[in-house]
Amino acid sequence: MNPRSAEDSSILVRVADGDPGAVKEVLSRYSALVWSLASGLSKDPHDVEDVVQDIFVDVWRSAKRYDPKVASEATFIATIARRRVIDRRRRAGRRVDPEPLEEELAPGAEDAGLRQVDLNDEAAQAREVVAQLSGDRRRVLELSVVTGLTHREIAADTGIPLGTVKSHIRRGLAEVTERLKARRTAAEERVR
Repeated sequence: MNPRSAEDSSILVRVADGDPGAVKEVLSRYSALVWSLASGLSKDPHDVEDVVQDIFVDVWRSAKRYDPKVASEATFIATIARRRVIDRRRRAGRRVDPEPLEEELAPGAEDAGLRQVDLNDEAAQAREVVAQLSGDRRRVLELSVVTGLTHREIAADTGIPLGTVKSHIRRGLAEVTERLKARRTAAEERVR
């Protein structure tokens, strides 16, 4: 089969051309491959379903970039799936597990209303400290922590090189941590 006829019969080329039957064919032919790649992500089937859906959405969006001369359809789809799974793992690794507030509350602060006041105060302090960061460092940190963008997405959105994005985030988090510790220490000394 010559390359042109392979391209003409490609399911992904038909998806890119808007053929609704091709979408069903892609799902039928490649769902087992995508599911097997995504299932290593989590034991929770809902997480796996979410990432499988994300992968196929990305396949639809990327179908126009498929070139049968470069790789097979299975390789193209597996590459997209692998990247999505890696992105999910990175995002999950960046999530911070909240610590119980009871350990940090002042004596007698058992009331739920007081807990909310403490939480709001901590959030306000964190916002103030982040606002004190330099322009790009603050912007990149907010895009990562608040918006949840990946490092690559931030680099693409801002035009800042990927390595610089990573440095801004790492240094920004370290600076925020140090400033919050300094505030906490100063507050504790005032109480003494």
